[in-house]
Amino acid sequence: MKKYLLFFLLILLYTPVTAQVTVLIVYHSETGNTEQMAKAVYEGASSVEGVEVFLLQSLETTAADLLNADAIIVGSPVYNANVTPEISRFIASWPFENEPLKDKIGAAFVTAGGISAGEEIVQMNILQSMLVFGMVIVGGADWTQPFGASAITGEEPFSGFSENRIAPSFEEKGRALGERVAELTLKLYK
Repeated sequence: MKKYLLFFLLILLYTPVTAQVTVLIVYHSETGNTEQMAKAVYEGASSVEGVEVFLLQSLETTAADLLNADAIIVGSPVYNANVTPEISRFIASWPFENEPLKDKIGAAFVTAGGISAGEEIVQMNILQSMLVFGMVIVGGADWTQPFGASAITGEEPFSGFSENRIAPSFEEKGRALGERVAELTLKLYK
């Protein structure tokens, strides 16, 4: 028995420990569109091995959640070319003293009712806030989504899918953003 126990302990001692990195996806959603996009981002990030992914609404996210994450992806509906008041309050609550978010990866996604309704401005507002905290910013997977991922939900040809349903092409952009952030987080922190 002692012989087996010793053998087991030796295996544990010499087995490399693979530390996981953590990606936190935080969003606010009124109609379900931004939540759907958040789930697509979650799917993409979760597809990368060695990454632990958390999906939380902004109101349930704590400072500890932010501090424990290696990457933070924030999603908001577009309200008059601004983030929602909830996301604004959420970002304003981030810990600032001693720069605890410095060098964490940051990314953004949004949903907007119409084409040119402010989605890129809102993405940039989220990313600018992350830069103030010293975060490393990541855009989308290719030139078609340089500021992250966005979805149009209320203007043709994108509004005909069904209530609270974003077009599959936008979901794919969300998945691609999540996957890219997860892959880069692994490269940076592993």
